[in-house]
Order: sequence, then C-alpha cells, then structure tokens
Amino acid sequence: MLKAKSHQDYMKEALKEAQKAFDRDEVPVGAVIVCNDQIVARAHNLTETLNDVTAHAEMQAFTSAANNIGGKYLNECTLYVTLEPCIMCAGASYWSQIGNIVYGAKDKKRGFSNNSLSILHPKTKIISGILQEECSEIISDFFKLKR
Repeated sequence: MLKAKSHQDYMKEALKEAQKAFDRDEVPVGAVIVCNDQIVARAHNLTETLNDVTAHAEMQAFTSAANNIGGKYLNECTLYVTLEPCIMCAGASYWSQIGNIVYGAKDKKRGFSNNSLSILHPKTKIISGILQEECSEIISDFFKLKR
C-alpha cells in the first residue's frame, strides 16, 4: 500500500511551479490542488505572460481543478500555495468552497490574513508555514534580481 504524501511533499510540487514562474520572469508563486491524494491542478503566476492582473497561481489552479474534477466546488480538495493568498484569491477560494488551504510564506503586505479571516469559506481550514523558508527564499531571490 502506498503511503499518502505529506504537506511538505505537495508544497515541493508547488515550489516546482513557482520555479516555472521565476523562469518566465513572473513573480514566483506556485500552486497545486490535491483531491484524494492526487494532484488535480498545477499552476503558477501568469500575470505578465497573459497581461492579466487576475492570473495568480491560485486562480489558475482553481479553474484547472474545477475542469479536471468536473465541478466548481472544491470542498474535498486542498490548495497548496507557496505564498499566502491575497484577498482576491481568498475570495475565489470562498466561492470554490476549498476544503483546505496550505501555504508556505506569509505575505506581510498583501496576504488575506492582514484584513480578515472571514473572507474564507467558514469550513475552510488553514495551515501555514509549510516549507516557509524555501517559499520565502524564491520570492526574495526574484526581487533581489529586480532591484
């Protein structure tokens, strides 16, 4: 019998997506959505590529997951994202009714928790700080190159 993957394992997958964004000169945020121990969506920021301010990793992942599972509600799924979601992405998570959000690095400027946790669906559970150092480092490295 196969052992279920850990939060760290899935966050490593999200970090792979963040690296793809980094390599495209996008802010390096990556996300995966997991249902029943299967990754049903992989995404990274595409705001520059698509010239679309809404093309955050989470938004791309929600759309992909809904298409893959054949329904808009993701209450049985977990979002793994390298950076704390912004208010827009937290709002989208509310509408998707995502079961869990697991994020790596805290976003001190634009993270949803700076405003209100009530923006999330009441049944959504949050876990933060998974591979926090690695998730913070890729963002820091990106912005060091920009300055």
